[in-house]
Amino acid sequence: MRDMNVAAVQMVSGPEVEANLAAARRLIEEAAAEGAELVLLPEYFGTLGASLSARQAAYEDDGDGAQQRFLSEMARTHRMYLIGGCVPIRGCVSGEEGAQRARSACLVYGPDGERVARYDKIHLFQFAYGEESYDEAQLIEAGDAPVTFEAPCGRVALSICYDMRFPELYRGLGEVALTVVPAAFTAVTGRAHWEVLLRARAIENQCYVLAAGQGGTHPNGRETYGHSMLIDPWGDIVSCLPHGEGVVTGAVDLARIEKIRGWLPALRHRRL
Repeated sequence: MRDMNVAAVQMVSGPEVEANLAAARRLIEEAAAEGAELVLLPEYFGTLGASLSARQAAYEDDGDGAQQRFLSEMARTHRMYLIGGCVPIRGCVSGEEGAQRARSACLVYGPDGERVARYDKIHLFQFAYGEESYDEAQLIEAGDAPVTFEAPCGRVALSICYDMRFPELYRGLGEVALTVVPAAFTAVTGRAHWEVLLRARAIENQCYVLAAGQGGTHPNGRETYGHSMLIDPWGDIVSCLPHGEGVVTGAVDLARIEKIRGWLPALRHRRL
């Protein structure tokens, strides 16, 4: 294993897949130019805020679709591990009024352009505050299995957004070098909980956490919190981008992980 340069891409996606992929391409190229070997895109990087019919039109079959082809092409072109925060993969369960649900799938592509992992979001967001109301279960079919994959820096844990509120998911994965959290956190919940939850996941699992958010005001008026960041195993923020499009970069330093786990061997002290 070895250290790896990593990057989180922050976007302000709209409803049009083609326009979003063009923005993602530019930001991935920026990350590659800065030496990133693993790049994380945010949740709903391909489409956000679309109407019901437009959202369903963006559903893809597993293994085929514009967003999946894009991820494969970019990973191969830049010889990197590229993690698509979530791609809506057509499911088999109907939601409200018979609308077909999708799986919110976090897809990982390797430097050869081949897919190496798929994680389907397990915890589905539900929130009501003032005029804001969200219920992912209306259109999303929950996953049921945690997933990791092997990268040059070691094991990488996959999760999506709301998952970060469930620490047992991460503890159940065992020791990892890096946890990724693509997200589209609302501004309200982000201001209250985003940083503290991410830092907690890094501290309690003594690993790096790379979080890529949507970060701005979207065409439909929705405001997302942004603050994409890389956090080290001590809970220190290595780098952060508060708002707008951009790239957060840093390194997974294996010596840093080993040192912190030596100082405080909490992972060995667990009692179930």
